[in-house]
Amino acid sequence: MLDRDEIDALFPSDLPDVDHWERHFPKRDLADGVQVMRFCPSPTGAMHLGGIYVAMLDQAIARQSGGVYIIRIEDTDQEREVEGAAGDFDRILGWFGLTADEFDGQGDYGPYTQSQRADIYMSFARDLMRRGKAYPCFATKDELTAMAAEQRAMKVQPGYYGRWAPWRDAADDLVRARLEAGEPYVVRLRSPGEGERRVTFTDIIRGEITANDNQNDVVLLKSSASALRLPTYHFAHLIDDHLMRATIVLRGEEWISSVPVHLQLLEANGFERIPYAHVAPLMKQQGSARRKLSKRKDPEASAEFYIEAGYPRQAILSFLRGLANSRLSYLTVAESLTEPVHLEEAGMAGPLVDLAKLDHVASEWIALMDSEDVLNEVLIWAGRYDPELAAAVEPDRGLAVRALDIERKGVENPRKDLGKWSDFRTYYGYFFNPLFDLVSDQADERLGGIAPEAVRKLCAAYLDRYVQAPDGDAWFEHLRAVSETCGFAPTVRAYKDAPDQFVGSVREASQIIRVALTGTKRSPGLHLVTDVLGEPEVRRRIGALLG
Repeated sequence: MLDRDEIDALFPSDLPDVDHWERHFPKRDLADGVQVMRFCPSPTGAMHLGGIYVAMLDQAIARQSGGVYIIRIEDTDQEREVEGAAGDFDRILGWFGLTADEFDGQGDYGPYTQSQRADIYMSFARDLMRRGKAYPCFATKDELTAMAAEQRAMKVQPGYYGRWAPWRDAADDLVRARLEAGEPYVVRLRSPGEGERRVTFTDIIRGEITANDNQNDVVLLKSSASALRLPTYHFAHLIDDHLMRATIVLRGEEWISSVPVHLQLLEANGFERIPYAHVAPLMKQQGSARRKLSKRKDPEASAEFYIEAGYPRQAILSFLRGLANSRLSYLTVAESLTEPVHLEEAGMAGPLVDLAKLDHVASEWIALMDSEDVLNEVLIWAGRYDPELAAAVEPDRGLAVRALDIERKGVENPRKDLGKWSDFRTYYGYFFNPLFDLVSDQADERLGGIAPEAVRKLCAAYLDRYVQAPDGDAWFEHLRAVSETCGFAPTVRAYKDAPDQFVGSVREASQIIRVALTGTKRSPGLHLVTDVLGEPEVRRRIGALLG
């Protein structure tokens, strides 16, 4: 084993001892039950909905306990880092209302970006080397590849251990010679794991878990050839969680297999265990089977998808809370956002991301909003994602509010057509002339195949006898009377009984007027639509079918 001076020479001369960092980041003064949670995205790609799910849980557990919610950027894998990803994280998390209590620029336990904490990791790596719990390894990529191939051929556990760990107990003179030659090295843990020894730990979500102990001498610090000596995830997260005084480590279930390594590192550094909670991944239904929600395959896996679509953030957070604790899915959005979330109820099966369910949750939320508030949200969204819609609606906000009030304002069961802000164009865009194409072709298939002559005759008669009916029944009765004079049957039944005697029924007549006014076959009550449009616009639109 190298002596202390030789070990210290491998690190900056002004590197503080670990005691310095313990004093610099003192234990927090926390009452019983108060939780310090941390969300730790890695800027190697776009934010996954699963990241929003975990961040939501972190924030909820911290806030409902009166604790602290931290965001820490884990950027030690700089080869895979995507430029601008960290900035996108700030924007996306802010949009979802998942801003932290502590983050870079705010908080006493930072920096909160791992690449800015290199000295901290080196201090702890040096301490482990001084105590013989870590060592330099000069194995090259080619040598490691050859060892892995040999292990596969022998069908043994892969890893750096036993006779496949040549630098673990290498002679000091050989180590000194490699160091003097300036050969690059990594720092590895001297694992105390032995054979089939088992370790046990308790997971807040999954209960007691027993697994094989780790016997792999994992890498702690990456290659000395790098200008910035950065750690691996195994080493960095553990030190940061300790020094930031986290009380629960919440992360994806893919890290369960790494817990034996992390327990060894905790013991080697003399840290207390922090409770783990490993959440199941979000799932997608595909046919009769479920699979993990995939960034590569599923647009809805991206957090950006929901922002671009215009889902209300409150609805998404309510939906995600319901995935974590099913009891919350039976509450209203407002109720679910104030009820506590319990990790113990999260379950071990991956929750299903069902967009139809999300649309339902969102439409229930929007239906209870005031029309002015809905319009404001639509225009904020459209300003970025649909400028044409924003340009058409903004100058006539009064028309937009009147349209939104249809079958919503003052009714017991309000209309639930909007599940996201992007739906506004579909369901309300026809009220705005810049977004509406006049229907002028009497043979348009949307008119139900009625003869062009009959279409023209109906439209002329409707305009000639135009009245603004006070309610839906009066409007329909008026149309029935008008359409009968144009050869339409007064009822669907009458038309079916004698189709040769009529050009269609009052149902087809209603569809012609509906399509002329809205361009669609489905809309709210036409007496309400005509009232919002006003008689001049009604005449202009129906008149377009007169040729």
